[in-house]
Amino acid sequence: MPSYVAHLADLVAVSVLVFGLFLPRHRRPELVVAYLTTNVGVLAVASALTTSTVGAGLGLGLFGILSIIRLRSEELAQHEIAYYFAALTLGLLGGLGTGTNALDLGLMAAVVAVVAIGDHRRIAPRSRSQHVLLDRAHPSETTLRAHLAGLLEGEVVAVRVIKLDLVNDTTLVDVRWRPDEAASTDPDGPGSSPRTAALGAVR
Repeated sequence: MPSYVAHLADLVAVSVLVFGLFLPRHRRPELVVAYLTTNVGVLAVASALTTSTVGAGLGLGLFGILSIIRLRSEELAQHEIAYYFAALTLGLLGGLGTGTNALDLGLMAAVVAVVAIGDHRRIAPRSRSQHVLLDRAHPSETTLRAHLAGLLEGEVVAVRVIKLDLVNDTTLVDVRWRPDEAASTDPDGPGSSPRTAALGAVR
């Protein structure tokens, strides 16, 4: 198919990915520009590589190096990384798709479909991960879970004690929980703020 068809298909696919899936489900508009820029940037470079003397293998290697760079300002959650790689994949398929069949279009549709299904609430219920500092020592995991469930108003999925201070009577934990739908009023949506700042000294 002509290259412009692949480019147009990529733009449609990434629009569905970002505006149809990611933004309504996770409500993190600050990541929209990152996903769109990644996709269009990869699309542009991949398209240039197909018409230059530089081998596509070198370009793919550069993208591989780019994909392992971790921004130190904020740690991305696993579902955000999945959307990142989906946007990158769509850009590569659109930029390198110079074939005469609909294979590239099918692969683009498959990428979007996999993200849509894998990130669905019934498949992957939304959960949050956070460091919580409690002003009480909880040596018992049972009482700790019960206390966190009442504090966070949700179901505690997993809890890991980072520091138990019996002298100062504090407990620092890494907790993952699913908020009750009725009690969840966070404008960023559930699961949107992995490992945010601690909920300082609470009972």
